[in-house]
This record gives sequence, structure tokens and C-alpha cells, in this order.
Amino acid sequence: MESKKNQECTGNLKRQLEKFFDASLRSTVPDQPGVKPVVSTSPLDRSGDYQCNNAMGLWSMIKGKDSQFKAPLAVGEALLNNLPTSEMVDSCSCSVTGPGFVNVVLSTKWMAKSIESMLINGIDTWAPAPPVKRAVVDFSSPNIAKEMHVGHIRPTVIGDTLARMLEFSNVEVLRRNHVGDWGTQFGMLIEYLFEKFPDTDSVTETAIGDLQSFYRKSKSKFDLDPDFKEKAQKAVVRLQGGDPIYRKAWAKICDISRTEFAKVYQRLQIELEEKGESFYNPYIANVIGELDSKGLIEESEGARVIFLEGFKIPLIVVKSDGGFNYASTDLTALWYRLNEEKADWIIYVTDFGQKQHFNMFFKAARKAGWLPDSDKAYPRVDHVGFGLVNGADNKRFRTRCSDVVRLVDLLDEAKTRSKTALIERGKDKEWTPEELDQTAEAIGYGAVKYADLKNNITTGYTFNFDDMLSDKGNTAVYLLYAHARICSIIRKSGKDIDELKKTGKLVLDHPEERALGLHLLRFAETVEEACTTMLPNVLCLYLYSLSERFTSFYSIHQVNGSPEEASRLLLCEATAVVMRKCFHLLGITPVYKI
Repeated sequence: MESKKNQECTGNLKRQLEKFFDASLRSTVPDQPGVKPVVSTSPLDRSGDYQCNNAMGLWSMIKGKDSQFKAPLAVGEALLNNLPTSEMVDSCSCSVTGPGFVNVVLSTKWMAKSIESMLINGIDTWAPAPPVKRAVVDFSSPNIAKEMHVGHIRPTVIGDTLARMLEFSNVEVLRRNHVGDWGTQFGMLIEYLFEKFPDTDSVTETAIGDLQSFYRKSKSKFDLDPDFKEKAQKAVVRLQGGDPIYRKAWAKICDISRTEFAKVYQRLQIELEEKGESFYNPYIANVIGELDSKGLIEESEGARVIFLEGFKIPLIVVKSDGGFNYASTDLTALWYRLNEEKADWIIYVTDFGQKQHFNMFFKAARKAGWLPDSDKAYPRVDHVGFGLVNGADNKRFRTRCSDVVRLVDLLDEAKTRSKTALIERGKDKEWTPEELDQTAEAIGYGAVKYADLKNNITTGYTFNFDDMLSDKGNTAVYLLYAHARICSIIRKSGKDIDELKKTGKLVLDHPEERALGLHLLRFAETVEEACTTMLPNVLCLYLYSLSERFTSFYSIHQVNGSPEEASRLLLCEATAVVMRKCFHLLGITPVYKI
């Protein structure tokens, strides 16, 4: 190996190895400056922790030319020989196999030192560093006057996890709730409010009662009563024209909805700042004017539209009646986020059914010059589309009466079932009522979140309480219990773990210890992958695999009372620390005893 000392890294091992191989590539093939290192975790049947797979690609570029290399294997050997010296890599154990695969083995001593350092300096030292300073995550987005239902669990928890991962990566995140608070439905809602409560000042949340029922009744009257329908249509005009009486009634309905939304967000421990459709109203005309001045807008069948290559239909930005629509609002929101909020990355979390809408207005923004031509360049926009939550019949999850399941009812049920399971295990005799209630809540809500997040977001999943509340397999319950067991091991040792972090020494002599340590050290690259791909299930799989590796270690090796007790307690603590950070990123509250 080249005898050049490199600065050692904490955090993302894969990124550091890429730096090493980048230096090796410059030495090995100086005439190929554009080649990027290709580093991945090693397949299980290969003798290494990581693998550099550049040799085959390089060989195809240089064979037949005046080259010192006669085969891909020789290229791989040169890449290994030119790898800068580093305490991170066990050079004696590295190898080249097959058609030039460079198998990299990390130094076990360095691995132990890196984990010790994390325990002393905190897991934030393992945070990724994406090329983004400020991001907007647009998620949850319920409609005013409609209660949040099971369909809102996905955009809410997926968006929250994406925001948490970016925040952990030191990105300033603007969490935006783009609520549906402006539209034709408000005409019927306001008129129905006037009809039922002539004195709108006295209207309270209690008086209106069930928002969903209030909405349904107003919609039914709108559909069946022509006079009411006409009043409702006129009410929309008066509302959008700024009539103070109608604006006041609209604000009342919005406030009642917000109160209900806030209760759900508080239970799910989710923070959001509302900037709904109405927020962007004052900016729409100017944005449409800018698009028009750039020659993007054309007349078509009385409407004003933008024709986009690759789409059979145009993007309507002004309706034939002169009104604005979702496209005009969404384009304006994008303009605002780019120009006023100065976002580098804007992520929209909605169901897959809206994919074409997002593709169209993203393309319109590129045509306007607001975004770069490449969808990977910054400022960047992404639509994170997700599949539906289904019931046992593989259709959209509903009640027996074919109503959409309210999110509050779903959370109540999860907590109740969790509490029942804890009582069956006798925890009501061991814990205070407050401890029992808090643990049931953490497990119940965590189970609902994790059951959603562990799935690839692009597909739907079947909602099943029995499966998600099982204490076996890849569930939040199993993982929370696993974390609690690790905490119990540490407590039973009687050792001061904070003192042990300062005085103890971690060794990874046994294969199970080393495998667990390696998985811990892959935390940063996993978070970066989950964040870059916008796939929370990547983090869930990592967390479940971490628990499995700990079980493999603990089933073979004694911790308390063993000669290696101090070292193994540090390994237990490191596992618990990483698990807790994973729980935090997934919005799950850890439990410490079971």
C-alpha cells in the first residue's frame, strides 16, 4: 500500500473508503480522471467488509491500449496496492478475487476505537452530511373540515421520518402542512354553518360536533337542494372576494379543524407549521404573470394552460371561469419555497395517485427556469408517492359501515390492545398506572408507525393490528422489547455506564462481537441511503438487523460476570444508543423496561 497517512474518519465508512479509492484511482489510472470509485458493502459470501468494484469497468476502458495491465485482476491488485495507508483498513487481510474485486477488511482495533469515540462524543458525530442546507418537507396535508383518517397515517409518518433524518444530518428543515383550506367546498360549509348557527360568534367545536358528519350533511344538502347549492356557489365568490362575514365563518371552521389536527399531531409527536392553500393566494396572480411573460401560457378552450412535452393533456393554471386551481396554487407554493424560503430541496409526500400532477408542474417549473434540467441537481424537487393502506380484503381500509377509519380511533385501538397485552403479563401489578399508560402508548403508537414505515413506500400494505402488535418478527413491539432487554442487562450489572465509557476498553475479539460492531458502524451510511433514496424502510431494515445481530451475540456470549464484562457492557450500550437514535428518526418513543 502507498505509505501516505490519511485523516481518520468517524461516521460514514463507505464515504471514507470512497475517498481512499479515489486517491488509488488517481495513482492507478491517471489518464482516466473522470472515473468515480464504486464501493459497496461486501456480499456475505465474499471475504471482506466492503468491496471496490472498479476493476472490470476500468479494464473495459483501457484494454487494447498501451497499458501495463493484462487483465481485470491486475487492475484490482493495483487498486489495492495504491490504496493509501490508514488505521481504518487491515491491509494484511485485504484481498483481490474474481475479476478484480477488491475486498476491504476494516481494522478490528480501529472499529472498537470508533465505537468508543461515539459513546464518549455522542451519536451526532455519526450524522451524514448531505449537500443541502435547507429543505422543505411538505407532508400530512389533511383537508379542513374533514377529520384525519387512516389514509393520513402514511403521509404523516413518512414525512416526519424524512424530516427527522434530514434534521439529524444538520439540514434546516421547514416542515410544511399544506392543508386544503381554500376551495369550492367552503361555500357549502359556510352556508350550512349560517343555517344551523345564525350567530356564528357563538359557534364552538362542541356545537358543531363531529366534523366529518358536519361535512357530510352540508354535502348532502348541496347535492339535493338546488337553492342551497346556488347559495353555496355565491358564498364561494363572496369568500374569495374578501367579504368579512364569510371570511370570519371560514376562519371559524378552519380553527375548529386545526384544533382536531393538533390533538392527533400531539399524540404522534409530530411538529408541523401550517402554510395551507390560502397562504399562497396573494402570490398567485404575480406567479401566473411571470409564467405568462416567459411565453409559457396559452389559451385553450377558454382556459389558460401550459403545454408540456410528453403529456397528452396540458397543465391548466387558470380555469375557464377565471378561477385558480391546484396547479396554480402548487406552482405558486413552489415559487415561494424557492424564492422566499430559499430551499435547496423540496420534498412532497402524497399518494401515488397524484404522480402525474407533480410530474407536470415540476416540468412546468423547469420550463420556466426555476429548476435545473437535471432532476438530481439542486435546487431539487421530489415527489414521494406511496401506496394505499388496505384492509384484510386487500381493498382500502374501512369500517364495517364502509366509512373511512378515523385516525384517532385507530390510535385508541392500538393503545388499548397494547395496554391489554401488558396487563396480561402482569405489568399492572409492577408499574404505576402512569407507567403502564405511557408504555402502552409508546408501544401502541410505535407499532402503528413502524408497521407503515417498514414497508417500501411505493407499495400498499395490509393494516392488521395482530401483526403489528406481535412481539415476534420485524415489529416495533419486538424492537422496543429488545431495547428494554439491553437496558436491563446494563442495569443488572450495577456498573455506572457513563463512568465505564471513560475508563473501559472495547474489544471485538469474537466473530459475533465484530459482526455487531460492524453493523453499528454502518449506521451513518444507512441513514444517508434512507435519506437520499427517501425510503424509511431502509432504516427499519437496519434496525431489525441490528436487533438480530445483538441476539446472535448475546445468545452465545455472557455479559455480566464474564471476564469481558466491561467491554461487552460498552457494546450493549452502543447498541442501545444506536437503537434509540433509530427510534427517534422513526418517531417512536423507546421503552426502558418490560
